[in-house]
Amino acid sequence: MPVIYSKYQAPLLFKNPHLHTIIPYLLRARPKIKYSRTRINTKDNDFLDLDFLKHKEKNNSLAIICHGLESNSETGTEASIAKILFDHSYDILAMNYRGCSGKTNKLIKTYHSGKSEDLKEVIDYVSNNYKYENIYLIGISIGGNIVLKYLGEESSLVNPKIKRAVALSSPIDLACSAEQMAKEKNYIYMKRFLLNLYRKMKIKAQKFPEKVSVQDFHRIKNFHDFDEKYTAPLNGFKSAEDYWAKASSKPYLSSIKTPTLMLSSEDDTFLGKNCYPTNEAMDNKNLFLEITKHGGHVGFMDFNKENIYYHERRILEFFNQVKYKEEECTASHQTKS
Repeated sequence: MPVIYSKYQAPLLFKNPHLHTIIPYLLRARPKIKYSRTRINTKDNDFLDLDFLKHKEKNNSLAIICHGLESNSETGTEASIAKILFDHSYDILAMNYRGCSGKTNKLIKTYHSGKSEDLKEVIDYVSNNYKYENIYLIGISIGGNIVLKYLGEESSLVNPKIKRAVALSSPIDLACSAEQMAKEKNYIYMKRFLLNLYRKMKIKAQKFPEKVSVQDFHRIKNFHDFDEKYTAPLNGFKSAEDYWAKASSKPYLSSIKTPTLMLSSEDDTFLGKNCYPTNEAMDNKNLFLEITKHGGHVGFMDFNKENIYYHERRILEFFNQVKYKEEECTASHQTKS
């Protein structure tokens, strides 16, 4: 499909990518939602905490949300998407990665940017335990990389209930994104990520003192340092470069058979040029790559009375194209019966 150069217009005074990235996180009011939590056991004897929002009446459509780095189901971006989709008649499953639900996971393994096998376990759990006919996937930042990797890995074997997917501001080439994040312009974000990751590694060190240490954590300055010391060895990769190569979704894009919208901003300081897969989108009829001129990293601010940002509106538009068609077919079938 041709690349879509978006018609989205950023608010007049908010065309700086850092404003788009920071203001929604700091100033946008988080919606008040009350999840119900379900814990599932993984095949490797760990666990995942899944947060649900369900309508009282029977619902055929479920949206699964995969959060960003060091986020969770209650982070502002994730919760806002959950609330808006719920208000538009979708049930919600907000996935918390290992160690991101407020509870430390059992194993020495951590979550990481390409852990698509955990998403597959969640989808299998839903398929085996609920009667949803339509499942939609949303991935935010690294969550987008995970969703895309899952769809490409599984390809023709993707659960047929999965109708569409959206990946927002996705670092599909992890080496390229890590290089960008190491730059001075991203210092404040890098500092914040490392502070959060330090807290988690400190807990790991207490739990597995013979294998994990935070003694020299102050020497870590970027994702290469962190992934080389922690992510790679704790998750069975040879090095940071080996992890980035195997966990990146870009090599899998050509195999995706599920209609998927990739929405990214041209001014996203987290993403380098290899994270905009124009050639892959041109060659795969199932990929819809939309690039906005402004928007930062999962920002896309849009001031309106509904308080719906551009990316949230696009998710609804993209999913509803299928959802309403499915509902019309079901209603027609019931009428004939």
